[in-house]
Amino acid sequence: MSHPRPGRASVVTRPFWEATAEGRFLIQRCGACHKAAFYPRPACPHCGSAELGWEDACGAATVHTFSIARRPTHPKFTGDEPYVVAIVELAEGPHVTTNIVECDPDDVWIGMPVELVFDEVGDDGYALALFRPT
Repeated sequence: MSHPRPGRASVVTRPFWEATAEGRFLIQRCGACHKAAFYPRPACPHCGSAELGWEDACGAATVHTFSIARRPTHPKFTGDEPYVVAIVELAEGPHVTTNIVECDPDDVWIGMPVELVFDEVGDDGYALALFRPT
């Protein structure tokens, strides 16, 4: 699958994207309420605090919901269908929108345990986080 690449990293997202090139998936944790958050943002979505720090996610997740794309959802996905677009729940709690790879799309199910894998690091120096069945 030829995934579209992310746009230019911002001051807020740069630590996340740089970690992907090292095979690491970062989430943020709030210093005030101690809850985990993903996607990178400048303030905690739970309490509004700006005391967000970075930590490595363990890479374990569960399929929360998914859809099988039988037609391309973006022109760059033409020829890759069918593929799975999913929201997975990380072991740390946050939900991540991703693709489920390395399995038949019809074999994916809600509650399925999955693990983090990265696609190749692109010219931008970043890798995309994908998940596969464990």
